[in-house]
Parts: sequence; structure tokens; C-alpha cells
Amino acid sequence: MGPLAIVVALAAGFLIYNFLRGLGPQEAAPQKPVPTHEVIRTTLATLAFAAAVLAGVYAYRKQRLAEGDADRADDNQLAERYTTAAEQLGHAQAAVRLAGVYAMTRLADDWIEQRQVCINVLCAYLRMPYEPDPEAEAYKQGEREVRHTIIRVIRDHLRRQASISWSANDFDFTHANFDGGDLSESRFQGSASFNDAKFSSGTISFDLAEFSGHPMVDLVDFRNAEFSGGEVGFRGAKFNGSIVLFSGADFSGGTVSFLASKFIAGGVYFDRAKFSGSRVDFGAAKFIGGKVGFGGAEHSGGTVNFNRVEGAPQDWGPFQPPAGPAE
Repeated sequence: MGPLAIVVALAAGFLIYNFLRGLGPQEAAPQKPVPTHEVIRTTLATLAFAAAVLAGVYAYRKQRLAEGDADRADDNQLAERYTTAAEQLGHAQAAVRLAGVYAMTRLADDWIEQRQVCINVLCAYLRMPYEPDPEAEAYKQGEREVRHTIIRVIRDHLRRQASISWSANDFDFTHANFDGGDLSESRFQGSASFNDAKFSSGTISFDLAEFSGHPMVDLVDFRNAEFSGGEVGFRGAKFNGSIVLFSGADFSGGTVSFLASKFIAGGVYFDRAKFSGSRVDFGAAKFIGGKVGFGGAEHSGGTVNFNRVEGAPQDWGPFQPPAGPAE
């Protein structure tokens, strides 16, 4: 680039010099020829300007090349961090796996372009087979702490006060086995799938959570989820716009509370759900717009409470509408 710029500048100067000198003899008789020193001075000024432009172009290109090298170095470093964190998550020792959780979390914060990939890895860990019973042969020491840490870091990035928010990302907990955890006040603005998830023990909280994805794109998916023990809370949760699916969910044990929750627009479907042993509480829930239905649901045991609900499902299924709001 440098030698070429010099050649171009010299050629430009030669042409400008000859052009300016040629102006003198061709002017009308009363006008004096342009003095040689004026021609030279004008030529040098023009050359200086051209050289400055060429130097600027050269510096810009050099800077772009340097930035490209820096970007490639950054990408390589981020890729190496990803490999290290993934290896830690697969380690036999719980302490190393725990370090891998924090390493993948920091990487998701730093690597915006691949944040969803990092989140997918954390969610995939929760989808792996898990035995919560300490007496069972497949039980892994320290595994519960690792899994609950993943839930906690996800929650911390979904709350309003999060310095780096993951709310717009998607979360896939399909087939995950939850034995507790706190996702309260989380804001899910993308898709959230708990399809075929198991809630078998402990307490997991979605209290005051907000699910507000686009109704034509994003789902809040609890299809075929099993609520067989422990306590799952959606108290004061807001389902705003998203399609909410509890189709085929099995409420066979424990407590599931939708107390004072709000279902706004979108649609809420409990079709084909089975209520056979859980206590499910919709007390003071609000159904505002959208379609709500229990069509094809089965109620063979347990308690389902609709006291003081506002709005009404289009299809009550096996349930009777409450007599009216309490005085």
C-alpha cells in the first residue's frame, strides 16, 4: 500500500505541474504567464493534500486490519472459554461442575452473539437425568447444589434489577426434574418450555413471575408436566400475551397455587389435564381476555379451587363455575 501511494502521488504531481505550466502560454496576451514558482507552490500544496488523503486511507485500512485481528483473537478466546466451561460441567466432581456453571454464566454475559448457546447449555444440564433421592443408587453427591445454582443464576438474570438481562432469550427445560428452586419475579419475554418436566418434591416458586412473550411466536409450555409432590407456586404471576399450555399436565400430588395470578389475552389451555390428587388453587385469579379452557380435562381426586376468580373460562370441563365472588 505504501509504495503504491507514493507512485500515485508522484504521478499526480507530475500531471498537475504540467497542467499548471500549460496555463501560462495559452492565456490571452494582456495576461502574464503564471510564474514557475507559483506553479511549483500550487503543485506542492496539491501533492500535500493528495498525500494526506492517501495517508488517511492507508491508516484507516491498517486500523481495520488490526481490528479484524483483535476481533478474531477475542472470538478465539471466547471459544476457548466455552470449551473449558463445558468440560467443567461434565466433570465427575461436583465442585468442578459448580465452577463450570459460573464460568458458563460469565461467558453468556460477555459473549452476546452466542448468549443463547450458553443458556442452552445451562438448560440442557437441567434436562439431564437426575436422581434426587439420596438413598437411590444413581444419586450423585452435590448434584442438587449444582442444579439449584443453575436455577438461581438464571433467575438473577431474569429479574428487573439484573445488570445483564437474559429475559429476551428462550429457555428449554423439557423433561427437567425439579426438586425445588426459586424463579420468583423472573421475566420471561421469549419462549419458556417446561414440557414433560417433573415437579416431584421440594418447593419451586414462580411467584410474581411474568410471562409476556409474543402470542404468535412464544409459548409458556407446561404440556404433559407432572406435578406429583412438593409445592409449585405461581402466586401473583402474570401471563400476559403468551399462549399458556398445561395440556395433558398431570396434577397427582403436592400443591400447585395460581392464587391471585393474572391470565391476560393470549390463551390458557388445561385441555386433557388430569386432576387426581393435587391441591390446585386458582383463588382470586383473573382471566382477562383470550381463551381459557379445561375441555377434556379429568377430575378424579384432589381439590381444585376457583373461589373469587374474575372472568370465566370458555370451557369449564369437569368443573362447576363458582357461585359468585365472595362478599
